[in-house]
Amino acid sequence: MPRFFMEPPVMEPIVLEGEDARHIALSLRMKPGDALTVCDGEGTDFECTIASIIPQRVELSVVRKVPTRSEPSVRVTLYQGVPKSDKFDTVVQKAVELGVSAVVPVMMSRCVSRPDAKSMEKKCARWQKIAAEAAKQSGRGIVPQVLPCISYAEALRTAGGQKILFYECGGAPLTELVSADAKEISLFIGPEGGISGQELEAAVAAGAQTATLGPRILRTETAPLAALTAVMLLTDNLR
Repeated sequence: MPRFFMEPPVMEPIVLEGEDARHIALSLRMKPGDALTVCDGEGTDFECTIASIIPQRVELSVVRKVPTRSEPSVRVTLYQGVPKSDKFDTVVQKAVELGVSAVVPVMMSRCVSRPDAKSMEKKCARWQKIAAEAAKQSGRGIVPQVLPCISYAEALRTAGGQKILFYECGGAPLTELVSADAKEISLFIGPEGGISGQELEAAVAAGAQTATLGPRILRTETAPLAALTAVMLLTDNLR
């Protein structure tokens, strides 16, 4: 069922305008009586039917209001070392599909890509749009935020909950670190060059636990997806 997000509070009758209305009318070619879902971005779904439709405006009738069933029980924030090229696009898209709550680009010592402030601002805007589209496609109850790029030191200082850093030279398996009742986890993934020794020491000093994703070396765009999948499985969020 097509899914759209609105800023809360959602008032009835629900009216969609602009890009969403044009998408419904022109791309999806929906008609009065067709069903779609509107989410308030805070975990509530409004199951609706189309009452009237023109390319610039779609008015909806609410059939019922229900809690979103797709949000995981654990809040996971991904702190990702900024990679080269468009790899971060893929990380954002797939992380949102897997249930991440927020994604934070982090400038680390071995990052090859170092865009200036203006370029990074444009990149973050694009990543947020990718997150919104992925949230619609995957039926999320929220649109995860892609936050501004920060330094590694700031990431360690501001990360909440259980901090887990994935280190290619070894660490504990996630089965020993993540409990089924975990509520908040911050995951740290390095860029293409990995985590430096100094960054490892800083993470441990900040209370982070080092983890492994097995004996194989994963690419920077693969590691966060493997980590998120494992965390969702261990917290019983892949049923």
